[in-house]
Amino acid sequence: MVTRGAGVFGLSGARQRGMASLKMSARKLDTLTVRDLPPSERPRERLIAVGPEALSEQELLCCILGRGIAGESVLVTAQRLLRAFGDVRGIAGASVEQLAGVRGVGPAKAVQLKASAEFARRIAIAPRQRQRTLETAEDAAAYVQPLLADKKKEHFLAVLLDTRHRVIRVAPIAVGSLSASLVHPRELFKEAIAASAAAMIIAHNHPSGDPTPSEDDGRLTKRLVASGRMLGIEVLDHLIVGAASTVSLKALGLV
Repeated sequence: MVTRGAGVFGLSGARQRGMASLKMSARKLDTLTVRDLPPSERPRERLIAVGPEALSEQELLCCILGRGIAGESVLVTAQRLLRAFGDVRGIAGASVEQLAGVRGVGPAKAVQLKASAEFARRIAIAPRQRQRTLETAEDAAAYVQPLLADKKKEHFLAVLLDTRHRVIRVAPIAVGSLSASLVHPRELFKEAIAASAAAMIIAHNHPSGDPTPSEDDGRLTKRLVASGRMLGIEVLDHLIVGAASTVSLKALGLV
Protein backbone atom coordinates (compact mmCIF):
# COMPACT_ATOMS: atom_id res chain seq x y z
CA MET A 1 0.00 0.00 0.00
CA VAL A 2 1.32 3.39 -1.00
CA THR A 3 1.23 5.82 1.85
CA ARG A 4 -0.26 9.25 1.45
CA GLY A 5 2.15 11.84 0.15
CA ALA A 6 4.49 9.29 -1.41
CA GLY A 7 5.34 9.54 -5.07
CA VAL A 8 5.40 6.88 -7.74
CA PHE A 9 6.66 3.44 -6.54
CA GLY A 10 6.63 4.72 -2.99
CA LEU A 11 9.31 7.43 -3.45
CA SER A 12 8.72 10.52 -1.42
CA GLY A 13 8.00 13.79 -3.18
CA ALA A 14 11.28 15.22 -1.90
CA ARG A 15 13.25 12.26 -3.28
CA GLN A 16 11.55 12.62 -6.66
CA ARG A 17 12.35 16.32 -6.74
CA GLY A 18 15.97 15.52 -5.89
CA MET A 19 16.27 12.99 -8.70
CA ALA A 20 14.64 15.38 -11.14
CA SER A 21 17.12 18.05 -10.08
CA LEU A 22 20.05 15.67 -10.72
CA LYS A 23 18.73 14.84 -14.20
CA MET A 24 18.31 18.51 -14.94
CA SER A 25 21.89 19.18 -13.76
CA ALA A 26 23.21 16.45 -16.05
CA ARG A 27 21.38 18.00 -18.99
CA LYS A 28 22.74 21.43 -18.08
CA LEU A 29 26.32 20.14 -18.18
CA ASP A 30 25.87 19.48 -21.90
CA THR A 31 24.54 22.99 -22.53
CA LEU A 32 26.74 24.86 -20.05
CA THR A 33 28.52 27.72 -21.76
CA VAL A 34 31.64 29.60 -20.73
CA ARG A 35 29.44 32.59 -19.93
CA ASP A 36 27.55 30.49 -17.38
CA LEU A 37 30.78 30.14 -15.38
CA PRO A 38 31.87 32.75 -12.85
CA PRO A 39 34.35 35.15 -14.51
CA SER A 40 37.19 33.82 -12.37
CA GLU A 41 36.58 30.27 -13.68
CA ARG A 42 36.47 31.04 -17.41
CA PRO A 43 39.47 29.64 -19.35
CA ARG A 44 40.63 32.93 -20.89
CA GLU A 45 40.32 34.83 -17.64
CA ARG A 46 42.10 32.06 -15.74
CA LEU A 47 44.97 32.09 -18.23
CA ILE A 48 45.40 35.84 -17.74
CA ALA A 49 45.12 35.60 -13.96
CA VAL A 50 47.20 32.50 -13.15
CA GLY A 51 49.12 31.70 -16.35
CA PRO A 52 48.71 28.97 -19.00
CA GLU A 53 50.57 26.34 -16.99
CA ALA A 54 47.75 26.32 -14.43
CA LEU A 55 45.07 25.44 -17.00
CA SER A 56 43.84 21.94 -17.75
CA GLU A 57 44.13 20.50 -21.26
CA GLN A 58 40.42 21.07 -21.74
CA GLU A 59 40.76 24.74 -20.75
CA LEU A 60 43.73 25.28 -23.08
CA LEU A 61 41.73 23.78 -25.94
CA CYS A 62 38.87 26.15 -25.13
CA CYS A 63 41.27 29.09 -25.47
CA ILE A 64 42.42 27.88 -28.89
CA LEU A 65 38.95 27.01 -30.20
CA GLY A 66 37.40 30.25 -28.96
CA ARG A 67 33.74 29.34 -29.03
CA GLY A 68 31.39 26.41 -29.45
CA ILE A 69 28.54 25.88 -31.86
CA ALA A 70 24.84 26.66 -31.60
CA GLY A 71 23.42 24.83 -28.61
CA GLU A 72 26.77 23.46 -27.49
CA SER A 73 29.55 24.97 -25.41
CA VAL A 74 33.21 25.04 -26.41
CA LEU A 75 33.77 23.12 -23.16
CA VAL A 76 31.90 20.17 -24.67
CA THR A 77 33.83 20.43 -27.94
CA ALA A 78 37.15 20.43 -26.09
CA GLN A 79 36.17 17.38 -24.07
CA ARG A 80 35.01 15.60 -27.23
CA LEU A 81 38.41 16.21 -28.85
CA LEU A 82 40.21 14.70 -25.87
CA ARG A 83 37.94 11.66 -25.94
CA ALA A 84 38.41 11.22 -29.70
CA PHE A 85 42.22 11.43 -29.75
CA GLY A 86 43.19 10.41 -26.21
CA ASP A 87 45.36 13.38 -25.24
CA VAL A 88 46.98 16.53 -26.60
CA ARG A 89 49.66 14.51 -28.40
CA GLY A 90 46.96 12.60 -30.22
CA ILE A 91 45.23 15.85 -31.16
CA ALA A 92 48.51 17.32 -32.43
CA GLY A 93 49.17 14.22 -34.54
CA ALA A 94 45.70 14.14 -36.12
CA SER A 95 45.20 15.45 -39.64
CA VAL A 96 43.11 18.51 -40.46
CA GLU A 97 40.49 16.18 -41.95
CA GLN A 98 40.34 14.05 -38.79
CA LEU A 99 40.03 17.10 -36.54
CA ALA A 100 37.41 18.73 -38.76
CA GLY A 101 35.32 15.55 -38.53
CA VAL A 102 34.78 16.04 -34.79
CA ARG A 103 31.44 17.68 -34.04
CA GLY A 104 31.93 21.32 -33.10
CA VAL A 105 35.33 21.68 -34.78
CA GLY A 106 35.05 22.02 -38.57
CA PRO A 107 37.78 23.10 -41.03
CA ALA A 108 38.54 26.56 -39.59
CA LYS A 109 39.06 25.36 -36.01
CA ALA A 110 40.94 22.30 -37.24
CA VAL A 111 43.43 24.64 -38.93
CA GLN A 112 43.75 26.64 -35.69
CA LEU A 113 44.57 23.45 -33.79
CA LYS A 114 47.15 22.28 -36.36
CA ALA A 115 48.78 25.72 -36.48
CA SER A 116 49.02 25.81 -32.67
CA ALA A 117 50.60 22.34 -32.60
CA GLU A 118 53.12 23.26 -35.30
CA PHE A 119 53.99 26.51 -33.52
CA ALA A 120 54.69 24.55 -30.33
CA ARG A 121 56.81 22.04 -32.24
CA ARG A 122 58.92 24.79 -33.81
CA ILE A 123 59.47 26.44 -30.44
CA ALA A 124 60.65 23.11 -29.03
CA ILE A 125 63.24 22.54 -31.76
CA ALA A 126 64.35 26.16 -32.28
CA PRO A 127 67.25 26.09 -29.76
CA ARG A 128 68.65 22.97 -31.45
CA GLN A 129 68.52 24.56 -34.89
CA ARG A 130 70.54 27.71 -34.25
CA GLN A 131 73.99 27.33 -35.78
CA ARG A 132 74.01 23.62 -35.07
CA THR A 133 77.05 21.83 -36.49
CA LEU A 134 76.39 18.35 -37.87
CA GLU A 135 79.62 16.37 -37.90
CA THR A 136 78.42 12.78 -37.64
CA ALA A 137 75.50 10.61 -38.68
CA GLU A 138 74.42 10.59 -35.02
CA ASP A 139 74.35 14.41 -34.97
CA ALA A 140 72.27 14.48 -38.12
CA ALA A 141 69.87 11.79 -36.88
CA ALA A 142 69.29 13.64 -33.62
CA TYR A 143 68.60 16.78 -35.61
CA VAL A 144 66.10 15.45 -38.16
CA GLN A 145 64.25 12.94 -35.97
CA PRO A 146 62.05 15.58 -34.23
CA LEU A 147 61.27 17.13 -37.62
CA LEU A 148 59.94 13.91 -39.13
CA ALA A 149 58.72 11.75 -36.26
CA ASP A 150 54.98 11.01 -36.10
CA LYS A 151 54.27 12.26 -39.63
CA LYS A 152 51.34 10.41 -41.20
CA LYS A 153 52.64 10.91 -44.75
CA GLU A 154 56.13 10.70 -46.21
CA HIS A 155 57.99 14.00 -45.92
CA PHE A 156 61.28 14.68 -47.72
CA LEU A 157 63.51 17.53 -46.53
CA ALA A 158 67.04 18.83 -46.92
CA VAL A 159 69.20 20.21 -44.12
CA LEU A 160 71.32 22.84 -45.87
CA LEU A 161 74.85 23.33 -44.52
CA ASP A 162 77.69 25.82 -44.93
CA THR A 163 81.34 24.93 -45.50
CA ARG A 164 81.77 24.13 -41.77
CA HIS A 165 78.69 21.89 -41.79
CA ARG A 166 76.70 24.38 -39.76
CA VAL A 167 72.96 24.37 -40.38
CA ILE A 168 71.77 27.21 -42.59
CA ARG A 169 68.14 26.13 -42.68
CA VAL A 170 65.82 23.19 -43.31
CA ALA A 171 64.13 23.09 -46.71
CA PRO A 172 60.93 21.00 -47.14
CA ILE A 173 61.07 19.40 -50.60
CA ALA A 174 58.12 17.04 -51.02
CA VAL A 175 55.19 15.40 -49.24
CA GLY A 176 53.58 12.16 -50.36
CA SER A 177 54.78 8.97 -51.99
CA LEU A 178 58.43 9.75 -52.64
CA SER A 179 59.22 9.03 -56.26
CA ALA A 180 61.63 10.45 -58.77
CA SER A 181 58.88 12.73 -60.06
CA LEU A 182 58.27 14.25 -56.62
CA VAL A 183 61.88 14.52 -55.48
CA HIS A 184 63.53 15.96 -58.56
CA PRO A 185 67.13 17.23 -58.37
CA ARG A 186 65.94 20.54 -59.78
CA GLU A 187 63.69 21.22 -56.76
CA LEU A 188 66.26 20.03 -54.25
CA PHE A 189 69.27 21.95 -55.55
CA LYS A 190 67.27 25.08 -56.26
CA GLU A 191 66.85 25.40 -52.49
CA ALA A 192 70.55 24.70 -51.87
CA ILE A 193 71.71 27.27 -54.43
CA ALA A 194 69.33 29.92 -53.05
CA ALA A 195 70.78 29.38 -49.57
CA SER A 196 74.40 29.33 -50.85
CA ALA A 197 74.78 25.89 -49.26
CA ALA A 198 78.05 24.01 -49.62
CA ALA A 199 76.57 20.66 -48.61
CA MET A 200 73.37 19.05 -47.43
CA ILE A 201 71.89 16.11 -45.60
CA ILE A 202 68.67 14.79 -47.07
CA ALA A 203 66.10 12.90 -45.01
CA HIS A 204 62.65 11.43 -45.15
CA ASN A 205 60.40 9.35 -42.92
CA HIS A 206 58.66 6.01 -43.32
CA PRO A 207 55.15 6.37 -41.83
CA SER A 208 55.06 2.59 -41.37
CA GLY A 209 57.68 3.04 -38.63
CA ASP A 210 60.20 0.73 -40.33
CA PRO A 211 63.25 2.76 -41.50
CA THR A 212 64.64 -0.01 -43.70
CA PRO A 213 65.53 1.61 -47.06
CA SER A 214 63.72 0.38 -50.15
CA GLU A 215 65.25 -0.13 -53.58
CA ASP A 216 63.62 3.13 -54.66
CA ASP A 217 65.29 4.90 -51.72
CA GLY A 218 68.66 3.62 -52.90
CA ARG A 219 68.11 4.65 -56.53
CA LEU A 220 66.86 8.09 -55.55
CA THR A 221 69.87 8.62 -53.28
CA LYS A 222 72.37 7.73 -55.99
CA ARG A 223 70.66 10.08 -58.42
CA LEU A 224 70.72 13.01 -56.00
CA VAL A 225 74.33 12.36 -54.95
CA ALA A 226 75.40 12.34 -58.60
CA SER A 227 73.54 15.60 -59.27
CA GLY A 228 75.22 17.18 -56.25
CA ARG A 229 78.67 16.25 -57.53
CA MET A 230 77.95 17.96 -60.85
CA LEU A 231 76.88 21.15 -59.04
CA GLY A 232 79.61 21.09 -56.40
CA ILE A 233 77.09 20.67 -53.54
CA GLU A 234 77.87 17.49 -51.62
CA VAL A 235 75.08 15.26 -50.39
CA LEU A 236 76.66 14.02 -47.15
CA ASP A 237 74.02 11.50 -46.16
CA HIS A 238 70.46 10.35 -46.63
CA LEU A 239 68.63 9.51 -43.41
CA ILE A 240 65.41 7.53 -43.09
CA VAL A 241 63.45 8.17 -39.90
CA GLY A 242 61.31 5.39 -38.43
CA ALA A 243 59.27 5.08 -35.27
CA ALA A 244 62.13 4.10 -32.98
CA SER A 245 65.32 4.54 -35.00
CA THR A 246 66.97 6.33 -37.92
CA VAL A 247 68.98 4.64 -40.69
CA SER A 248 71.95 6.27 -42.42
CA LEU A 249 72.32 5.28 -46.07
CA LYS A 250 75.92 6.45 -45.90
CA ALA A 251 76.59 3.88 -43.20
CA LEU A 252 75.08 1.27 -45.52
CA GLY A 253 77.44 2.30 -48.32
CA LEU A 254 74.71 3.84 -50.48
CA VAL A 255 76.11 7.40 -50.40
